Amino acid sequence: MISINRLELDVTELSERIALNRNRLYAPYYQIDQVFHEFNTEWPGDKEGRALLAFVDHYKMTGDKNPCMEAMLRETPKHLNDKGYFGPEYTGEYIFEQQLSGHSWMLRGLCEHYEAFGDDFSMQTLKNITENLFLPTKGYYGTYPVNREHVDQGGVGGNSTGIIDGWKLSTDIGCAFMSVDGLSHVYKLTRDERVLELLDEMIEFYVAIDKVALRVQTHCTLTAARGAVRLYRTTGNEKYLDGAKKIYDLYVHGGGMSAVYQNLNWWGRPDTWTEPCAIVDSLILAGELYRITGDEEYRTTAARVWHNGFASAQRPNGGAGPDWIVLPDICDSVAIKWDEAAFCCSMRWAEGLWYAFENKDILYAELELDENGERIVRRDRMGRYMCGDIIYSELVGGDIEIKDPILVDGRKLSPIEKYYRFDRKTLDTLKQKVIFN
Repeated sequence: MISINRLELDVTELSERIALNRNRLYAPYYQIDQVFHEFNTEWPGDKEGRALLAFVDHYKMTGDKNPCMEAMLRETPKHLNDKGYFGPEYTGEYIFEQQLSGHSWMLRGLCEHYEAFGDDFSMQTLKNITENLFLPTKGYYGTYPVNREHVDQGGVGGNSTGIIDGWKLSTDIGCAFMSVDGLSHVYKLTRDERVLELLDEMIEFYVAIDKVALRVQTHCTLTAARGAVRLYRTTGNEKYLDGAKKIYDLYVHGGGMSAVYQNLNWWGRPDTWTEPCAIVDSLILAGELYRITGDEEYRTTAARVWHNGFASAQRPNGGAGPDWIVLPDICDSVAIKWDEAAFCCSMRWAEGLWYAFENKDILYAELELDENGERIVRRDRMGRYMCGDIIYSELVGGDIEIKDPILVDGRKLSPIEKYYRFDRKTLDTLKQKVIFN
């Protein structure tokens, strides 16, 4: 007889992950002397917003108040331009894509802080950013350049590539539409109809474009989808939910997700790297679609992202960083690509942990057991060895002892190891081979 068991979210593991990430955010890089970017940064408002969001996430989980949280709000006015936002003032000459993207995170941080503490400063600052940076761009999103030469470029951090048709574009293609997330949160709090009109313009355009052909960044796409879900919850308008579902389907079934439930940083570029920010986005998007629809596919995806995709992305220091993209005929081994993306992913990781903390009940994985209660590992259509929702891999590097390995087809297999539990030296040689043939 075969039975199905459910592997609950490991609360001890979650607590370990939360504590490590909390401690990482106490490092000098995230404290008041270093938390603000220089004025001429390529990403105005980005680090500041992600840091504030992470601080509030940890406060919501544990009550911990990072000393930088309130200090940075007190210091923020000194770093804003005369219009009340970070970076250069918008003059109408061109729209600075990365400035919009960065300020989406600042809006999210301010909105979360306002929801937690009800402070006037957060509310007034998010209103100023919306009024003076975002609303003047209304009417221009239909001009976003989609017919352009394909040149694969861009590092982990992203950079500006030049000005086309009134847009200062980014190698993180499509990152302007990250702003659906921040603006949807603003609308939730303010119910400003002008913001809703702007969101309608952005969502209608972005859902419709060919993201695969444009090779857009999966992170900004999933973030926009999360914003659309929030807007659906706020308004009840099905068109926002439909847009989020379309993006989910494209990501999961259209080449955005790797074989271990991580992401491709860009569509059509499987030789690049994963991005923990997008892994977090995929967890939240799938989980929220399940909460709304009750469709079991969404819950299964969320669980598989947590149990497989999250496994290797968090580093021993509590931060998070990109791995190699695991896909048939591309790369068959889970391994570290870059050490840590401290300037973005280590902060966004906090939101992923918060979501898991709040949604423990849906993040269980199904396991297939035999009559003796032993796990049954089978090969799926991709060729992967899986026990229900858990991917089993073959350890080919790293001086570690496998706990409870399973012998299948002459191979010693085990679930993808949790990388945060090992020292950095071990991770330099640790590779876990996923079998595809």
